[in-house]
Amino acid sequence: MEAAGIAGCKAARAAAPHPLSKDVLGFEDDDEDDDLEVFSKDASFTDASSFSISMQTSPSSMINQHTLEDEPDSKDIFVTVDDPENHVTAIETYVTYRITTKTTRSEFDSCEYEVRRRYQDFLWLKDKLEETHATLIVPPLPEKFVMRGMVERFNEDFVATRQKALHKFLNRIADHPTLSFNEDFKIFLTVQDLTSHKKLGPGFISKMGETVRAVASTVRSVKNRPDEFIAMNDYVDIFRQKMGTLDKISQRILKELKEHLAEMKEYGPIYTQWSESEQELAEPLKGVASSIENCCKAIEGLTMGLTEDLLPALHEYVLCAETLKSVLKRRDLIQANYELRVDALTSKKADREMLEHSDLSLTIGAFLGKNTAEMKQQKQQKIDHEIEELQADIGRLEDKVECANSDLKADWERWSINMRNDLQSAFQNAAENNIHYFERCLATWESFLASQQTEIKADKNAKENT
Repeated sequence: MEAAGIAGCKAARAAAPHPLSKDVLGFEDDDEDDDLEVFSKDASFTDASSFSISMQTSPSSMINQHTLEDEPDSKDIFVTVDDPENHVTAIETYVTYRITTKTTRSEFDSCEYEVRRRYQDFLWLKDKLEETHATLIVPPLPEKFVMRGMVERFNEDFVATRQKALHKFLNRIADHPTLSFNEDFKIFLTVQDLTSHKKLGPGFISKMGETVRAVASTVRSVKNRPDEFIAMNDYVDIFRQKMGTLDKISQRILKELKEHLAEMKEYGPIYTQWSESEQELAEPLKGVASSIENCCKAIEGLTMGLTEDLLPALHEYVLCAETLKSVLKRRDLIQANYELRVDALTSKKADREMLEHSDLSLTIGAFLGKNTAEMKQQKQQKIDHEIEELQADIGRLEDKVECANSDLKADWERWSINMRNDLQSAFQNAAENNIHYFERCLATWESFLASQQTEIKADKNAKENT
């Protein structure tokens, strides 16, 4: 299976675009606060390019949201996550989500599927994708839980937020030219019960052993990391810092907006109550109260735009930065294993050369009466065999390194394009929301001023006539 993957990689390598354009890696290193804000249950994930923010929960929601005529010819699989459902057992409480799939792919036995999955099932899928495609960028999942919100993790806001994040996760995979054809992804979408498939994976002790070996291997730094991957790593460090700062500040802005909205909602009614005891000022006071009420509605629209658009986009790419670091580390691990074999081969060749010029007459075997020529021949045969095995390993690992590099460069280019499009769309929507907010507030207060000027003019005319 690994050999077939490497062969396929070699065939596609020539067509892979170069990822390190100035647009992708053109950045400046500014000093910023690099703390990351904890994920808020108020943030939701939406795919502005393909899906509506509001998710239907009817059985026909797939048909309502997608038709093949509405999509490009290359789009042949559509996935929707909706209808969250609470489950309470004697030992745990959890939420499942309905996964509805519609496809025209020939490898599927049917054109429509409906299954239910819980969060752990999504984790299983992500692990399987990363295991099979170590140097492809698997989309991030929302965090498993939020420490400060654990007590509330089954409330409607949190579940709705996670539903949208899981919806985006699956659609990112469905849109990927390689991940969407993964067998485990097909199993996830079509099989009713995943239990038997989960049991096929390595056990906990085996996974821990692999993790320890991986950590031990990465302690030894890569000797000759290509410049383009050094540039990628530097870019990700800065990108993670910037996105984390933007996410943190945006969360704080949202919190302050909600606090401001709560105060405004207390502020307006005071003018209404005051108008009841001030007959001469009744109309102006009621006008102020009405204007404040309209401004409250404008603030609600602004907070909704932050919650459903900008914040989800920022936080998704905070998580993406962590994913990119992991992918780069996995690429380094593959190269480190290759370099380790090269060093071992160099050492074995040195041992063989030393053996050719060594004198075995003073060894223990010679004292025991063994033939020194036969001893040298046996050792040479052993070393030659080890050298042959190392050379075979090096050839295989060299292909694996090249395939890993090619996969990562091509996927980096694809990820960069998606990132730029997603963030540009989020920033444009944020700008439109802010313009709409200020225009609505401005129109409200201008209307209030115009009404007051008309009333003042009417009073003046009335006095002049008397």
